[in-house]
Amino acid sequence: MTRALARTTPGRGASDFRYLEDVVRIGYPVRDAQVYLNRHLGNPVGYRLVEALRGERVGCVRSIEVETAAGGEPLFIRSIRLLPDGSPASHYTPEELVSIHAEVVTPDGRPPGALGSRDRIILHVPVRGYLRFLPGLYQGAVPAQRRDAVRADEVSAQTWGQPQAVQGTELQGFNAEALRRFLAIFQHVMTTITDRVDGIPQLIDPIATDPRFLPWIASWVSFPLDSSLPIHQQRELVRRAIRLYRTRGTVAGVEEMIRVLTAAPVRIAETRAPNAFTLGRSTLAGGPTVEARYMRDEPAGHFLVEPGRAPTTFFALVLEPKAAFKKRFGERAPGVLRRIAQIVSSEKPGHVSFSILFDAGGQP
Repeated sequence: MTRALARTTPGRGASDFRYLEDVVRIGYPVRDAQVYLNRHLGNPVGYRLVEALRGERVGCVRSIEVETAAGGEPLFIRSIRLLPDGSPASHYTPEELVSIHAEVVTPDGRPPGALGSRDRIILHVPVRGYLRFLPGLYQGAVPAQRRDAVRADEVSAQTWGQPQAVQGTELQGFNAEALRRFLAIFQHVMTTITDRVDGIPQLIDPIATDPRFLPWIASWVSFPLDSSLPIHQQRELVRRAIRLYRTRGTVAGVEEMIRVLTAAPVRIAETRAPNAFTLGRSTLAGGPTVEARYMRDEPAGHFLVEPGRAPTTFFALVLEPKAAFKKRFGERAPGVLRRIAQIVSSEKPGHVSFSILFDAGGQP
């Protein structure tokens, strides 16, 4: 029976196949694909290792096989890489020139029906094997070998008492299984080496590299990296290190540093002085720290301001409304405020003073 192509589109008929098409079209890593399909589908999900093609990404789903519970031939979901003119593209073609589409291959060419809950989903995951470096003989592709043999003629030996050499040909079976098992011992070592060689470009990518390499990458630009921070914040700091150096002490630099380290929406109002202290018409800030004043829900405090001081030496750090800030961070809100105060104190110029305000006008 010949196979035919039946393409599906989201929202038409077999909507469950939309999730399978997304996995193939995007090229999910195998673990992410399993999590994604388990979240959206209740089918059993397995995987099958296949030999990687030249230039193909290892560990990402190449295609999907669906084994129906009712039996029969399986159907396949695979990706097609196309150039702008519609011709097939290889794995070495730049990604910006390639459009990836998903198609469903059915045995009879009809559009696939609904995906049954007992249908088994098998992910085809390309990997690199050690045996691909060996000749076909050691891969078991050659079951026998031919050789020329010289043997004696039994008739001439009985008649004349002298054996006569007869040239013949014989096939000798060759069992490569023992040798293949022996060579498979080195497969893990070789695979590890090739994976490391292929992953060299990722070593200098702050987003994809191993966390142990982050201090090494940060040292290239003499960026002091705090190892106590979460890994995702360390990656962002290293990725933006050059930009943070260029904008350090400026409005954009302080705002970006706060967003990276706390994820708090913030804006800076320049030349905005704190509330000046006046006898009889002022409220003292009773809490010794910013988080203590936040926990006590104190009103806006007033502070002694040096007369004649230039307005450019003041600025206000304006956060979102207090209710939204409390909803966003919950119990972590006092610690976030303390962290914000520490960041601004270390990043601002030494002669500049600041105050922290909420958008509604309250001050912690």
